[in-house]
Amino acid sequence: MSTQTLAYTDEVAAQTAPLFEKLSKQYKREHWETIAPYIYEINRLKREKNAVILAHNYMTPDVFFGVGDIVGDSLMLARKAAETDADIIVQCGVHFMAETAKMLCPEKKILIPDMKASCSLSESMNAEDLRGLKAKHPGIPVVTYVNTSAEVKAETDVCCTSSNALTIVNALGAQGHDTVIMAPDMYLAQNVAAQTDVKIIYWEGSCIVHERFTPQDIIDARKTYGEDLVVLAHPECPPNVMAEADYAGSTAQMDDYIKNKQPRMAMLMTECSMSDNIAANNPNVEMIGTCQMCPHMKRITLPKILEALRTEQPEVIIDPEISARARVAVERMLEMS
Repeated sequence: MSTQTLAYTDEVAAQTAPLFEKLSKQYKREHWETIAPYIYEINRLKREKNAVILAHNYMTPDVFFGVGDIVGDSLMLARKAAETDADIIVQCGVHFMAETAKMLCPEKKILIPDMKASCSLSESMNAEDLRGLKAKHPGIPVVTYVNTSAEVKAETDVCCTSSNALTIVNALGAQGHDTVIMAPDMYLAQNVAAQTDVKIIYWEGSCIVHERFTPQDIIDARKTYGEDLVVLAHPECPPNVMAEADYAGSTAQMDDYIKNKQPRMAMLMTECSMSDNIAANNPNVEMIGTCQMCPHMKRITLPKILEALRTEQPEVIIDPEISARARVAVERMLEMS
């Protein structure tokens, strides 16, 4: 859909003016006038159709602030999806997140603006892979990252996110399990293993964004910006990157750290749109980049969101039997975390 099909009217300008003031460092006026009509129309349609938009922290600011009703990391979105009374949920993130929302809200219509918005971690393991790993290690409980398909979750004992992975593993340890299987992110597994006495068997998957960061990125940044620079790394980064950072945490934990600590300068070792979103919420913090962009997340755009709301497509459908089995692992995660 062309941006010329929606006009930047006086009403659109008035309704979106406070948002433009917030995002004026991210968008020039001429660009804003092409996207503001989409924000206006999406928000109008949400009210008309009793829809809510779940926006992950990696969404661009126009989506995150402009149309997102529930924003946060994958754990936050999973929890809030189960609580909403909307008829329609639009998942602005990647496909496994939409599947998770469908598992927790089977009676609701779940839309994703682009079915091709996948995830390198989710693609790195299928259900047959996990069944094979379980066959090699019978009786060992399986913890899978939420960045997996419904079919993989259906083969899982309990899911985890980057914010609760250590909690989940330690809880299983407290139940008498001295070994667990973690899949599919090898770096998350290695980073958790460094903090627990539970032995971890892991699958060798990784995130195409976080695997690109290196310790040298941090060393070079410190040389350039000095001692005031605070570096925060996501647990999907390699362990040597985590060791060089000042703080490690999920996207929600990094967001809370910046909000509460208000460092003068900060650099995030994660997807670059999150830096833009944090900058908009924390104008006194100078966000320094090494920008690594997720091509899957960037498939979600305002025109695609509007089209999804208008047509109520593409809809995420899961086989009921697989969904029921996968939901057990997700709900167990919510209980244990």
